[in-house]
Amino acid sequence: MSSSKNHFDVIVIGVGSMGSAACYYLAKRGLRVLGLEQFSIPHERGSHTGQSRIIRKAYFEHPDYVPLLERSYENWKELENLTGTKVYYATGLIYFGQPDHWMIKGVKQSADLYKIPLEKLNQRDASKAYPQFSIPGNFEALFEPEAGFITPENAIRLYSTEASKKGATIQSNEKLIEWKLEGNGVSVKTEKGIYYADKLVISTGAWSDKIIPGYASTIVSTRQTVTWINPRHNDSFSLGKFPCWMLADDAHPGLFYGFPVLPNSFEGPQGLKLAHHHPGIPTDPDLNQDFDRSKDEKLLTDFLQQFMPGTFESVNVSKTCFYGNSPDENFIIDLLHGYEDKVAIACGFSGHGFKFASAVGEILADLAVDGKTKQAIEFLGASRFVG
Repeated sequence: MSSSKNHFDVIVIGVGSMGSAACYYLAKRGLRVLGLEQFSIPHERGSHTGQSRIIRKAYFEHPDYVPLLERSYENWKELENLTGTKVYYATGLIYFGQPDHWMIKGVKQSADLYKIPLEKLNQRDASKAYPQFSIPGNFEALFEPEAGFITPENAIRLYSTEASKKGATIQSNEKLIEWKLEGNGVSVKTEKGIYYADKLVISTGAWSDKIIPGYASTIVSTRQTVTWINPRHNDSFSLGKFPCWMLADDAHPGLFYGFPVLPNSFEGPQGLKLAHHHPGIPTDPDLNQDFDRSKDEKLLTDFLQQFMPGTFESVNVSKTCFYGNSPDENFIIDLLHGYEDKVAIACGFSGHGFKFASAVGEILADLAVDGKTKQAIEFLGASRFVG
């Protein structure tokens, strides 16, 4: 039976990027909140770690994301002001690709629609500004000055800590067994106990297909490799001298992206971080395998040889993260169909969600409490796939 000790207004399953922010915004409303995380907070088993995550406004995936990005920037700033801790670094971002490539076209479209500052560089100016790259003459270069990166582990800790300060109960290393509707609310059973709540928020990343009813065939979990290399000329890529970047090459699906070399004061591996953004090999995130990353590393070192010649000296370290992919690679943020407006979900972030965490957490709080949000998320509704 439910008691005041184990009954909450809202339970959040998954205290990663979206879940930690949801806990904060729910607790900020004065609600009694329980956040449950199966691993530590943060951890390296999901989608949200790895030292840095790009944030940008000229969103080539879909211009409808831009208002959500504007809100994300506002909320990240609010978190910095609240905690006195820096999480957003405005390095700028340089895009390279052929003019008719979907990435370049999409960046221009969003920038034009929302008046986002964007600089077009000719071949000579791009080569002078970014001599680290060797760019084909038929490529276009676009620079977004307000883009940069967020420090994910730091952000998750800050949201979890601030949620706790506002009265939320955050419990890590507690694995979910099941949840269900019960009475006028929900019950949640873990390895350590049973809890009850009026509302439930599910933000479980690559585990969403296992935890959200009806989503087993909607969310596909894939493993992704992120690599830090030791560059030959470390200083040429240091923070303050080198921006974040994205490069689209017709010879490969998806795109390549990377970051400046961060000082030792940043947690995580040292070196020049880069990766290939494209759904990887479908996998079960519970298997915790020791993956063979040699093929992924070769793809990245071949890329460096072609587009950043003379950069690569050796691989420092590679790590695995997981994408929870939706069929169209757009997010799913909605109330869960068939559960009487008691369950809010956020999933299918498809490898480009972290930058939105500060806004998604607020939206999940809105959906859980009010059943609606003033943020424009209609295009991310679950009805396009389920229900």
